[in-house]
Amino acid sequence: MTPVDGNSGNRGLDDLLARPFLQTVWRRRTHRVSRGVSVAAGSMSYQSPHKAQPLTELEEAMLIAVTGSTGLTMPDRPFEDPRDHKPIMAKPNLTMTGRTAGSPDNAQGTYFFLINDSGTYFLRRLAPAPHEPFDAQTLIERARRTKVKILDHRLDVAEGLRDFPAYLDSNRFLSNLPGTTVLFPVVDLSHQYINALMYLLTQPDHARPTFVDDRNLYRPAGVKKWMDDGFLNKDLKLPLGALGPMRTQIEADLLLQTVMLTAEAMGLGAWIHASLNPQIALGDPKFSRVYGRMLGFTFITPRWRPADVWRWHVPLPKYATLRSQPVGLTDPATGEPLIAAACPPAHASMSDAVDAIVESKFGTGGTYGDKDVFTRIYREDYGQRYLAEASEYDERVVDCARDICTYILATHRRFPAHTDAIHVPGIWLQAHHVEGDYYERFFTNGLTDAHRAHDTLWDGEPMS
Repeated sequence: MTPVDGNSGNRGLDDLLARPFLQTVWRRRTHRVSRGVSVAAGSMSYQSPHKAQPLTELEEAMLIAVTGSTGLTMPDRPFEDPRDHKPIMAKPNLTMTGRTAGSPDNAQGTYFFLINDSGTYFLRRLAPAPHEPFDAQTLIERARRTKVKILDHRLDVAEGLRDFPAYLDSNRFLSNLPGTTVLFPVVDLSHQYINALMYLLTQPDHARPTFVDDRNLYRPAGVKKWMDDGFLNKDLKLPLGALGPMRTQIEADLLLQTVMLTAEAMGLGAWIHASLNPQIALGDPKFSRVYGRMLGFTFITPRWRPADVWRWHVPLPKYATLRSQPVGLTDPATGEPLIAAACPPAHASMSDAVDAIVESKFGTGGTYGDKDVFTRIYREDYGQRYLAEASEYDERVVDCARDICTYILATHRRFPAHTDAIHVPGIWLQAHHVEGDYYERFFTNGLTDAHRAHDTLWDGEPMS
């Protein structure tokens, strides 16, 4: 879909398309109080005369669109080292599909859940649709195809359990209330973790690091033979713990900011804040007895070993769940995998997981195996030139990555070990109709013209 100014057939969409970007950025403020909410604040207490007003299907569809696919990225990178003109690896992307925010190596590991009064939904990412019109009906139809119902109710803890550790401080009185729509991100780090390892291994001979395990006395992380034969620089050491989440976690933060600016430009209230405790929300076994299965992610708990005492500060087997991590989610209705981390149980071994990522990039129909995609990205025959001229992985790169990943799983009984396979940032975005009377009464610049015009433009009635 390609937005066209003033031609969507909907007054709200037309206003959104025409609204100056800097005006939205400059006036962006968090509006925490949603329509129908009363606020206990001493002499500034407020009692709402309104009922909660959920977002319309179109309003939600616009926010869903902003989290999804927007077209194709451009591999605008050099193919060779300008110092000696040797080829360098120029095919790092896991996907060529772009979104409204950047991603390291275009990993695009961020998934969203949408929570509203009708239930909790996983948002499936659709392929870009450049020829579909950007209008209300198309947005709504794509949103319907995107949504996979996970729960038939709003993801939340039972009444009376909103105190810590479920919610933080005042958030429990304003967050995830009736009438609000919440977008909750989780990030699959596992695929990019492997992909980034291989990218690091494509560095020149003198700059290819030796991976050591800072949770195992800084010993080589399965790479001794690669040090001995000179493939890795034994004097350039890189601890696995220093890699962390490979920067992949920033995707979710950037996407949330994009959604917030869109909601602000639409005249909705938007609030990025601490989410429901991530471990509770996903169904971590440490919390599931009290709070239930919640989203129902699959968790694995590494079997405890004595070395876990000094490696991970887990003193006894009964505390093994301290190292539990989410590794996947299936559709409760069909059993279809919705998220599957690149590790067991989705793969029989880490060697298989590495091979699967290589195949997904360079195999038939993979990221770099679909010539039609690059015909759409480049002019003339440059796409085919790129595919022919840009280097791929040296076989040693893949073999070394297999050894590292196999070491991590064998040593620590989970993959990754130094970060989670599926990362939850611990923040979410709430969008809602604002309680206009509250902001007009107490604040000098409580509302923008977009907020004041929202109900008329989007819902067909003036803000009361």
